[in-house]
Amino acid sequence: MPSIAERRHGTTILAVKRDGVVALAGDGQVTFGEVIVKHGARKIRRLHDGEVLAGFAGAVADALTLIERFEGQLDTWRGNLRKAAVEMAKDWRTDRALRRLEAELIVADRESLLLLSGDGDVLEPDENVIAIGAGGAYATAAAQALLQHTDLSARAIAEAAMRVTARLCIFTNDSLLIEVAGDDGVLSAES
Repeated sequence: MPSIAERRHGTTILAVKRDGVVALAGDGQVTFGEVIVKHGARKIRRLHDGEVLAGFAGAVADALTLIERFEGQLDTWRGNLRKAAVEMAKDWRTDRALRRLEAELIVADRESLLLLSGDGDVLEPDENVIAIGAGGAYATAAAQALLQHTDLSARAIAEAAMRVTARLCIFTNDSLLIEVAGDDGVLSAES
């Protein structure tokens, strides 16, 4: 049986921001140790009337609990992503039950990309790219190169970077869910 740490990273979630638009992409693969048990999981959620996107890596029940708590913070702070993220990280670190949850979250709106962890981290990348999960480093590298050397949209960059990642990372497949929020309206697409 795989350890929690091994299961926690068996996915890839990538966020890319460009020109007031944020795209959040996640693969659909769910693994348990070395076995693929699902190909089309939905690891991305829309929150706060579609203005905030959240993606998770880790134990699904734990991640959904965290997303639900984060959504409560968003409501409390009237959609202020940064304030909700800081308060969520405080709760996650100090609440005895939440502390045991094994997941990581990326939350984003058109202004911010943030990574939340159970260690109390609220991290914002220097670049307009952030990723979590087993393929996170591959996805980040591909997305940063595309941001620097192309004029592709946030959505196109997220999709291309995830496809590169799916070819390199055994814990990432090419059954993608990509959610977009920003100036071009609120869109959703599965690839």
